[in-house]
Amino acid sequence: MVDKSAEGAVGKTFEMEIEKGKIYEFARATHTEHDAYLRSENPVTPPTFLTTMFFWEERVANSNPWDLVNMSQERGVHGEQEYIFHGPPPKAGTKLTVQSRIDKIFEKTGGRGGTLTFAVMVTEFRDETGKLVAEAKLTGIETEKVHD
Repeated sequence: MVDKSAEGAVGKTFEMEIEKGKIYEFARATHTEHDAYLRSENPVTPPTFLTTMFFWEERVANSNPWDLVNMSQERGVHGEQEYIFHGPPPKAGTKLTVQSRIDKIFEKTGGRGGTLTFAVMVTEFRDETGKLVAEAKLTGIETEKVHD
């Protein structure tokens, strides 16, 4: 059952270095052929590349506050993932400071599964100057009852 007291929880910051080879590998893995990712000397990141921050956060204890939500593995689903860019996507060579927070937890009336509880985690990506470069919003949904 979702722990509503997790709303507002903030993870520790961590650094994420955008590497040219990792951009290339990610682009290949997602079957893109775009030159901006594969053939540029200073490639930009594909929009969903920022998901790789999960590999970086595991190096810093308590950087991901999602566990505090305590969403059921049996009744929880990944409902949505959104990326918001506040300018061009980061390029190779950029070092980002990353921090996640549980932005909100709320309920809606559902159907067969009963009440739906939504938890939204927002992750901010800031450049070396502290400027907000991008945000990732992850929404998890837990049903009140197990769906048949």
